[in-house]
Amino acid sequence: MKYLLVLLVSLSLSIASDSFDEVKSQYFKSYDYELLGKYKEAIKVLSPLYSKYPKGYTLNLRFAWLFYLNKNYADAIKYYKKASLINSYALDPRLGLMRVYLDTHSYKEAEKVANELLKIDYYNYYANIYMIQSLNAQGKYDISIKIIQKMLALYPTDISFLELLSVVYKQTNSPYLEKLYEDILVLDPNNVYVRSNLK
Repeated sequence: MKYLLVLLVSLSLSIASDSFDEVKSQYFKSYDYELLGKYKEAIKVLSPLYSKYPKGYTLNLRFAWLFYLNKNYADAIKYYKKASLINSYALDPRLGLMRVYLDTHSYKEAEKVANELLKIDYYNYYANIYMIQSLNAQGKYDISIKIIQKMLALYPTDISFLELLSVVYKQTNSPYLEKLYEDILVLDPNNVYVRSNLK
């Protein structure tokens, strides 16, 4: 709900007060459609707004997200890039771009965006996860493990980073893999990833 309030406040800076209720209503409808998995309808309900406010940061970000959910990756990339140009300090569009690039197996592109973002926010949680995923997919395990170690120094019991470490250990035939699996199961006894790898 906080996200929605920030989003609406951001929109209200460029929207006349008499149309703010209409904007809010369209956003709410798009959220309802999203919850139902009707992404095309969620996009359609916001389209009239977009024709009025094509340079709205939150609108571009919202369109990017909805296109991503609908697996229209080219459109998602387009709107994430546009949102990033509108607000060059914002990290959300870059994180969104990385998700798209990972889902489309464009690992070098994901790595490039992650490098740019990590220059701004070195310890960004999701940027580091996405960077590691892109490196692992490219077999760059030596770089990947350094980033994992950096993040585990801050989050020693974080399951996501421990799972990513186990991916590296598995791919590099590390003798520490089984012990790492045991450690993960101590922290998360029903861990699906580890359980599936122990079968």
